[in-house]
Amino acid sequence: MEVRRTVQVKLDVTDEQADLLHETIDEFLWAANYVVDAAWDGEWAETRSSVLHEQTYDDVREQTRLHSNHVQSARDCAIDAMQSVVGKWSKGEYASLPTFTSRFCDYNQRNATFHNDHASLSTVDGRITADYVLPDEDRDTPHTEYLQGDEWEQTGATLHYRRGDFYLHIRTKADVETPEPDENGTVLGVDLGVKNIAVTSTGVFWSADELSHWRREYVERQKSLQECGTRWAHESVQAVGRKKTGRFEQSLHRVANELLEEAISNGCTVIAFENLTDIRDRIPKARRFHEWAFRQLTSYVSYKAEERGLSVEQVNPKNTSRRCSSCGFTDEANRPSQDTFRCQSCGYENHADYNAAKNVGYRLLRTQTGGEGGAPVGVRLNSGMLNANGLQPVPNSVRAGVHAESQQS
Repeated sequence: MEVRRTVQVKLDVTDEQADLLHETIDEFLWAANYVVDAAWDGEWAETRSSVLHEQTYDDVREQTRLHSNHVQSARDCAIDAMQSVVGKWSKGEYASLPTFTSRFCDYNQRNATFHNDHASLSTVDGRITADYVLPDEDRDTPHTEYLQGDEWEQTGATLHYRRGDFYLHIRTKADVETPEPDENGTVLGVDLGVKNIAVTSTGVFWSADELSHWRREYVERQKSLQECGTRWAHESVQAVGRKKTGRFEQSLHRVANELLEEAISNGCTVIAFENLTDIRDRIPKARRFHEWAFRQLTSYVSYKAEERGLSVEQVNPKNTSRRCSSCGFTDEANRPSQDTFRCQSCGYENHADYNAAKNVGYRLLRTQTGGEGGAPVGVRLNSGMLNANGLQPVPNSVRAGVHAESQQS
């Protein structure tokens, strides 16, 4: 199976090279906006590539110094954006015509050459060689796997400029052998939260304390530097922000890997998350940072699961925190505190996040079982398998250090 990955790498460029890259981005954005203007006549939006190529290619080549492939890439970016807008219009939704202002430029194998530690990039005045700023070689990072591994092919990249630095988002691909999924699957339910970044239906908790601590430290550090008001302080704020994001991403990668190991060790072939739409409204204490962390984690788990033959699904999160995973009774009073779940009907008690994780998994089971091949057959718990007939205990399955089921469940 062909798998595609994108890895971000910072570039080390001279002032002269930076000027050329800025000029290239300026003309690339001008070309994309020119195509948008040509595509819209006031009443009709043209989205056919062949037509827009004929209408715009020669003009853009005459009025810019862009490589021919940059001209084509700018046209394709404009067409993609126009098609998205037209799609919204067809649904009766409001959308304005696209305008390209974000500092980026697309590259492919014809106007760029990618190496393990540098890239040769076409500009409006010849090519430049830009070195990569890479992490330590002894660290296990995406750069090591996707840029320096022989099995991964670099197919293209998008150049971005933000906060004073240039970055390449390098696209890679490889043929990966993945195991065939079982005809029927076992679900691992996962609940996401502010206090515990992830909790599984098998009773394993990943605390968010470390992430929260780092976030507070970095916020205070950035606040202190911003109050200084000097150029040095401004540059230091940017450096702190990059370090913060890198540390968070590294931590979330670790949680994602451990989640996958938990699924595999328990014979699960499906990992169920709650749908993240409006999650900040559903979790009162969630901040924009938490929403970002949830999306990053689910994204990491999704692409890592694909390589291992596992699937990732999202379910409706409605009442997963209020529903009793034992008897199904749903009431706001079932959750008297952030950590505690106590069913007002059957008396089942357990950690609130663990109860929610079971409900997330069981919701996928209930929505997909129905006689069709490949439907999940059960949700994996710490002390057994939960299916449509209830909890089926598995001998010697309870592990120390994780939440188990009470006899009542």
